[in-house]
Amino acid sequence: MDAQREYVKTDDGVRIWAARTESAPGQGVDGAAPGVVLCHGGPGLWDTLEDVAALLHWAGVPAVHRWDQRGCGRSERSGPYTVDRQVADLDAVRRHFGLERMVLVGHSWGARLALHYALRHPERVAALVYVSGTGIDADSSWKPAYERNLRAGIGEGLSRWLELTERTSLAPAEEREMCVLQWSADFADPDRTQARAHAERMATPWRGVNFAANKALGAEVRSQDLAQLRQECATLAAPTLIVDGARDIRPGSAVDSLAGVLPDASRVTLPTAGHLPWTEDPAGFRDAVAGFLRSLSTPAREGATPAR
Repeated sequence: MDAQREYVKTDDGVRIWAARTESAPGQGVDGAAPGVVLCHGGPGLWDTLEDVAALLHWAGVPAVHRWDQRGCGRSERSGPYTVDRQVADLDAVRRHFGLERMVLVGHSWGARLALHYALRHPERVAALVYVSGTGIDADSSWKPAYERNLRAGIGEGLSRWLELTERTSLAPAEEREMCVLQWSADFADPDRTQARAHAERMATPWRGVNFAANKALGAEVRSQDLAQLRQECATLAAPTLIVDGARDIRPGSAVDSLAGVLPDASRVTLPTAGHLPWTEDPAGFRDAVAGFLRSLSTPAREGATPAR
């Protein structure tokens, strides 16, 4: 799978890394369908969705676009790190690739970013795929369970992870080690050696975490007016597919807060998958997303099970 890689220049002059993958005409999903844009998790990480792009490529999605968010990975390390700025950067990616409308596929933090973009630019979003997000309730509704599950999932590496998280500064190798230990808990595989191998693959090549972006964006999201956000979500006309893994260490009940207010939402929960469902159930993930995209071109939009 070959990808066209290039840089997008934002309206404030920051260079954003992006890539585009195209499928051969006539494959799978309707060639007239809007381009798909993937939004990676974090905040503060880089694009980790190349495998998602590959799955959608082989399913015949005409064009899939990826990008490293501002200050992360191969993009220029320059702020400000705000939700408004991230939304504007995503719109710059859209314009750069000449997309009138997009299907947004967001993972984890990227699901929240895609949701915010859809609320602010509904005319530009044909559909939304919300993968492994945490909904729109307060962190207190899900984070205590997540933190318990995280520690249990790290297992025998917990003491080392705690030691690294308590340090005020880390060498790049130590930062990577800390993240690999933490990310291993995101995989449901009972073979923890395999879970660690998945996390090692995520961390290769290592591009470094932008902790300033993580802190700033996390604080902003936690300070949002959730009642207003619910009201805005209740007006979102874009068809939305929610995909999560039943064995994600973030409780699936957190996403109920979003599924319950969206006017046109379907949900697929993959029973054997954790936080990165395309890794542990690639066929199930591909079929859910590609089936949803195909359904967009049918009048009845038949597809996944309704969320409500």
